Order: sequence, then C-alpha cells, then structure tokens
Amino acid sequence: MDMMETFRQTYLEESFEGLDLMETGLLNLPPGVPDNEKINEIFRAAHSIKGGSGTFGFSEIAGFTHVLETLLDEMRDGRREVTQESIDAMLAAVDILRDMLTKLQNHEPIDEARAAEVQNQMEVILGSAEAEGGGGNSEEVEVVATGGDWMIQILPEKELLQTGNEPLRIFRELETLGDLIVKVGLDNLPDLATFDPESLYIKWELTLSGDSVTEDAIKEVFEWIDGDGAEIIITAPAVAEKPVMESVPEPIKDEDKPPETPAIKVKAPKKAKKAAAAPAAKAAPKQEGSIRVDLSKIDQMVNLVGELVITQSMLSQFGEYAEEASDNNAEGDFSWVDKLKEGLTHLERHTRELQESVMNIRMLPVSFAFNRMPRIVHDVSQKLGKDIDLVMDGEGTELDKTMLEQLTDPLVHIVRNSIDHGIEIPDVRIAAGKPAMGTVKMAAFHQGGNIMIQITDDGAGINHEVIEAKAIEKGVIEEDHNLTRDEIINLIFHAGFSTADVVSDISGRGVGMDVVRRNIKGLGGSVDVKTKLGEGSVFTISLPLTLAILDGQLCTVGSQTFVFPLLSIIESIQVDPALVKGVPGERELYKLRDSYIPVIRLHKKLGVEDAKKDLSDGLLVVVESSGQRAGIFVDDLLGQQQVVIKSLENNFMKIAGVAGATILGDGSVSLILDVMETVSSHKSPVPASLNAA
Repeated sequence: MDMMETFRQTYLEESFEGLDLMETGLLNLPPGVPDNEKINEIFRAAHSIKGGSGTFGFSEIAGFTHVLETLLDEMRDGRREVTQESIDAMLAAVDILRDMLTKLQNHEPIDEARAAEVQNQMEVILGSAEAEGGGGNSEEVEVVATGGDWMIQILPEKELLQTGNEPLRIFRELETLGDLIVKVGLDNLPDLATFDPESLYIKWELTLSGDSVTEDAIKEVFEWIDGDGAEIIITAPAVAEKPVMESVPEPIKDEDKPPETPAIKVKAPKKAKKAAAAPAAKAAPKQEGSIRVDLSKIDQMVNLVGELVITQSMLSQFGEYAEEASDNNAEGDFSWVDKLKEGLTHLERHTRELQESVMNIRMLPVSFAFNRMPRIVHDVSQKLGKDIDLVMDGEGTELDKTMLEQLTDPLVHIVRNSIDHGIEIPDVRIAAGKPAMGTVKMAAFHQGGNIMIQITDDGAGINHEVIEAKAIEKGVIEEDHNLTRDEIINLIFHAGFSTADVVSDISGRGVGMDVVRRNIKGLGGSVDVKTKLGEGSVFTISLPLTLAILDGQLCTVGSQTFVFPLLSIIESIQVDPALVKGVPGERELYKLRDSYIPVIRLHKKLGVEDAKKDLSDGLLVVVESSGQRAGIFVDDLLGQQQVVIKSLENNFMKIAGVAGATILGDGSVSLILDVMETVSSHKSPVPASLNAA
C-alpha cells in the first residue's frame, strides 16, 4: 500500500506539471487554423493525465478528460478550427482538472456539479447530440460488428510492466465488453540464466465476442499503451482469421484476478457493466510534497560527502598521534598538530560546500511562480476589456522552494492591481499618445545577496493626491499630517485601504496589497513602489535567497549577543555627541551627512539592563528597510558569520522586533533582529526645526 501511494503521488505531481504545460500551450494558441505542434503538445499532456487516471481508479478525471481530448483530437486532425470560445472552454477544463487533482491529493470529494457544467460547455462546442438536446447517442453512429469474433494481438515491449501497466486490468476491462478468451505466446521466454524478473517476455492473442463490441470501445481500453509500451493489432470479425500459436490457452482464473481494484475505464459502451463504486477514502493529512532535483546537484553532494569521509578518516588518526607523542617523549613530536590544523581546514571548507550544495537542492527557478501569471493576465484583461502584453525576464533566477510557494499570492495581487488600476483602457491610452496595448513586465535578478523581483507597468501611475484624499476620508491619516509623497503612496499597503469606487471580483475590497506586504514581510523581505503619473509604476520585491541561513553581523548589548542580517546594514559609525539632537533616551535624531535619522536604543527596546547608556560609549549601526534608515545603538560589534535561523514563534512565542534565534559556536543562543519591524515600529518624526541644511 505504501508503494501504491508513492505511485499515486507521483502521478498527481506529473499531472499538475501536465496541466501547467496545457495552460501555457492554450494561452499561446492562436485562433484560426490549428498549430499542429502546439495542439500535439497539449493533446499529449491531456492524454497522459487521462491514461494514468484509469490506473488509480480516478474515473471522474478519465471521463472528463475524454471530452477535452476529443475536442483537441478534432483540431489535431484538421476537422475543427481553433476559436476563442474553445480556448476559453479548454482553459476552464484545465482549472477543473487542477481542482479535481487537488481534491484527490487531499482525499476530499470532487465538485462534480462544477465539472459537469464545464464538460457540457465542451460538448456543446463539439456539437454532440446530448448537448444539442437531440435524442440520439454518439455511440449509435459507430459501426458495430455482430455475430463474429474480434481478434486482438498484444505485442508488448519488455519494459511494459516497469511503466506501471498491468495486463490483468486490461483483460478485466475487455471482459466488460463481451466474452474473452486469452492465449499466451511463450516463444520469446529466455532460459533461467538470462531471465530478468522485471522484464516481460510473453505476448497475447485475444478473442473477444459480443453483440455490442465496437472497434472504438476496444481501442479505448488500449489507449494508454498502444504505441507507447506495446503494439496492438485489432482485426474485425469480417476479416478475422484464426491465428495459430503453439502455446495452449490460459484463460484468466478468478483467483488470478486482483481484488476489487478500479479498472482502466475511460468511456464505457452503452451495455458495459457498471463498475461498483469504491468506498469513500478516509481523510488523510495533506501530502508534504516533493521536489525534482537535477542529477548534477545530487552528484555534487555525493562527491562532497565522500570528501567529508576522507577528512573524517584523517582526523580520526590524530588522537593516536597525540597519545604516542605523550608516551614516548615529554616534549614529544608535535608535527601532528600541523596535520590536525590542515584537517580542520579541509573539514571547514567541505562543510561549507556541502551546506551550499544542500541548500542549492531547495532552489527552484522563479518560473514556477511566474508561469501562473499568463493565465491571470489573460482572464483579468478579458474581463476588463484591456489589451495586455505580459513580458517575463529572468525566469531562471533561483529561489528557495518554500519562498516560491509563499510568493505566488503577492505576485498575483500586484499583477491584478497593475492591470486593473494601472493600465488604462485602449481608448484612454490612445488619447494619451500610448499604444492601445498595455505592457506588464515581470523581472527577477540578483542584487547583492538578495533576489529582486520587479513588476512594471506602463499605465497611468499612482496619483498621490487621490491616495491622500482617500486616506484622510477613511481616517488613516490626519489632515495636518507631514508625510512625504513616497510615504503617502505607500499607504496603498495599509490594511483595508482601497481607492476603487466599485467593488468587483478583481479588486476594491482593500485586502490585496495588505496581503502583499504581510506575506513579503513574513519571508524576511520588503516591497517598495515607485511611480510616475502618466508613465506607470514599478513594484520592487526584495527577498533573501533562503529562509534557513543568513549572513549575520554579531553585536553585543550588555551581556547579550544579537545578530543583524548583514544585508540590512549600510554602515556602522562612532557617535559624535555634537550631531545628536532631541531628548536623550526619548526622541533622538542623528545627523548623518545631509539628513537626520532616528536613533533606536536596542537595550530599551529589548529590555537589556546592563547595556551602555551613553551614545559616545557605543556604536550606531545604520540600517535601511523599505527606504527608511535608522541608527541602532549597540555596545560593540563582533565578527560576521553565517547563522542557521530557528523559528522563535514555533518554539516559544512571537516577540516584536525579533525574527528568530540561532545557536552560536559556543552553544549559546542569540536572537536575530527583525530590522524591518524595529525600524517601522520606532516613531520618531523629524521636527521642522531639525531639517538638514
């Protein structure tokens, strides 16, 4: 059962990948004469999902996909042109299949009503008798040969069983069509010395009799393996000749049949036996998921493990050297100490390389998140009547898998808002001297040690006066505020804030951009927006490479050691008392060149009693977060090192201003500062009298 569950999970994962291929292909499929290459790619993905579904008894998926496959097959054969209506219906079918697979993965019931609605749409397009309200049935036009035997030859490849195909299931399905006789051919059976238990050496010749047997019904049974695992030869009764085989018949016995397992059934004929309904599956916890890894990454890790084993062997000898030197000579020959140092150097290097290699396994290209956007753009632009050109750049940039999964929702919200609020309708764009088609560009790239993701649009931009008026109306800010233009624009991230006059299913409820900032902050990143009225906006998301390890700067505050994320530090400076303004210990500002920055006393924020109190006795660590700079006062700076982040919230509780904890080399626990929260929660506006000259 564990092995079957593994196969089932693999099928589901591959099916999700197939749906992504189908969606991408459909979005790139131009209306008109079918593009055979694109249609074949979409058809193969649908065919794989349909074929595998029968193996695991997912009859709902098989039946639903059959209609989709029929529509694609007519396009592939040139019998039907591609229309926007058919593309939209097939995209809706992809959504239904994705929902079905997700429900099956979580052992939840499938929404059959929704699936039936979309299936009916495709049947209407196909012009089937049922969809048009006719009294006929599509199977009634099939040519049915009666009064004779269908002869079927199965010539399998040796690897057929290794691909998860089970001949007994096929035979059981054929038995639902009529009376079946099976003959086994053993001509290719090797001797015991060369016999491979995982290979298939036999072939079959079948005789199928029945009044309602049709060639199409037989082909459906073999659809999953015909031409891809076995050669199937079907001879109709009118021309059938009894083949002669040396082997004796071996009909399938009842005891040879597997227990009540779902048969491979896609579309049963009218008189086919109805399979017994399987009992409802017991709810199971959601799968943890898996990740596909390039073989080169595995090879690199295996090689590094081998190097570590060699280094460990070297170090294991040094204990013996030290003992011998101590017994033989009081002063001893301590040349082994140099070898020990050399071994430790090797160990340090290999450990770092292994760590990087293991972390690299979790890295996936951002295309996994970007690939959802073409469908979002397609659907939203159609609803709003806008022409949108989506440009994606840097899809190969890699990011931690966990971060990618949590990044999807923020990207969806930003892209939807760019189309809804940013891009104008074609008439307005033309009047403004712009092309009718708007452009949304998504780009990913490295900057320093961070991953930067930018979403740019060439729309109308964000009017800060409208934001300001709406914020005052909603009570978000006071009328006599002293916020800058950029600070006003950043109010779009405020919870519940929206400038939309009409609430729609796309936007207007004031929850999207708040979700963006909260989710990005939860990933240890930041989001910033730059805009120019009439020209467009740029949303920039900055993220660390991984959530597990960061480069840190250690500092002391009293007897405590804290860690700053190194990427948030601009500089560290000795404090000049003459440049400090404000009330000591309360609202302090420090003049850093041409501007004032707030001073944050870390010992007060985190309650460290034995810390230094005089600013001239310590250091200011100048940090930046979301465009805001501040000076955090600490006693002293220690070294820099990589630290492994441990969640404080999961293991203890949430503490304001603390992102997590780590264990240092001496075994002590050190808190990792949340610079973004520390800076944003410190309210210290610059008085007008202190504006820098």
